[in-house]
Amino acid sequence: MDKFLIKGPCKVKGTVNISGSKNASLPILAASILFDEMVEIKNLPNVRDIDTMLSLIKSLGFNVKQNKNSNSVVIKKSKKINTFASYSLVKTMRAGILVLGPLITKFGKAKTSLPGGCLIGARPINYHLNALKKLGMNYKIEKGYVNAFAKSKLTGSNIFFPKISVGATENAILAATLANGKTILKNCAIEPEIKNDLTNFLNQAGAKIKWVGKRTVEIKGVKSLKKISYSVMGDRIECGTFCVAATISKGNLKIKGFDPKLINTELNLLKKVGAKIKINEKLLSIAGPEKIKPIKNIVTKEWPGVATDMQSQLMVLMCRANGKSTITENIFENRFLHVGELQRLGADIQVKKNKAIIRGNTKFVGAEVMSSDLRASVALVLAAMISNGKSTINRIYHLDRGYEKIEKKLTKIGVNIKRIS
Repeated sequence: MDKFLIKGPCKVKGTVNISGSKNASLPILAASILFDEMVEIKNLPNVRDIDTMLSLIKSLGFNVKQNKNSNSVVIKKSKKINTFASYSLVKTMRAGILVLGPLITKFGKAKTSLPGGCLIGARPINYHLNALKKLGMNYKIEKGYVNAFAKSKLTGSNIFFPKISVGATENAILAATLANGKTILKNCAIEPEIKNDLTNFLNQAGAKIKWVGKRTVEIKGVKSLKKISYSVMGDRIECGTFCVAATISKGNLKIKGFDPKLINTELNLLKKVGAKIKINEKLLSIAGPEKIKPIKNIVTKEWPGVATDMQSQLMVLMCRANGKSTITENIFENRFLHVGELQRLGADIQVKKNKAIIRGNTKFVGAEVMSSDLRASVALVLAAMISNGKSTINRIYHLDRGYEKIEKKLTKIGVNIKRIS
């Protein structure tokens, strides 16, 4: 099992290019199931979750030709389609459930394993199932699988999500795209990966999707989608992670390949702690301060709030702040699993329910630590990067799920990091 060896402290300097968004790519890849025509997706990140999703789509009977050198894939429906999404492919990736909506609306049946992914909370799929049921899907949950069928073509409906859910919003949009009639979805997730990328992708292929309110989307079902070539947006979490790396290490970084407007909330936080930020079209320049100011209460919320996927990185930043900070996690109940490992590096953090109290001025010292999930892993990398001495980070397969060539990117900007197999 691979691990990282990091020798700190390091100061980042130079230019980094942001890869395509994992969280935008996954629903767009799931959407390829809706097509009879060829679909080309460009700017895909070379990460494990993408490979898993492509293997899943291939197992469903689609022809998949991936070109990792050009970060692209061509997907084409074959004559023989299988509507079974196996546990072996879905167990490591939450987004596997996103094939349910496309399969049921396109082929009228599906047998999909309940999803896996990071151990950051229960994340039940009842919002997915309730929305699809309103569109006409019948289902039973048996032996860890959703056995679903539709007696006739799905029909548009008015759906209100009792709680904002990224995955349920995506699944409902995908299913409604080919349903008969009009669907109105209310209280939707409006992350850029949905409101910008997934919607744009489907509309360019002939879908009729229109956002008619802040969290309301109207979908008029179409009979089919046309051939498309589409380039995925840059990854805002990767961009935010590198922004924290520059801030925490007194570094100076230029970041390319991403629209900085999409992380305004996080950039404003970094300005508050003292980072100097310049934005020139799609080039973001960020320099870290000599002293990091604390922030009394960071609260994770649905977009446009502070991203839960940035919480662990911001916690490392607050460990270095000159004073006490707090972070309240409002999205996932088990998202403080990295706290114990940060404490091994010297952090002074106390957790009370969903609030972490961070006493700053931490002088991190290298140690051996273990990753628990994707975003926790990168927090350990950031902490090790500014620690005195050597750190070993175990179980980095979590990182490989969501960050493309992270050790190569970090090496290029001055981090002493090696992958050991």
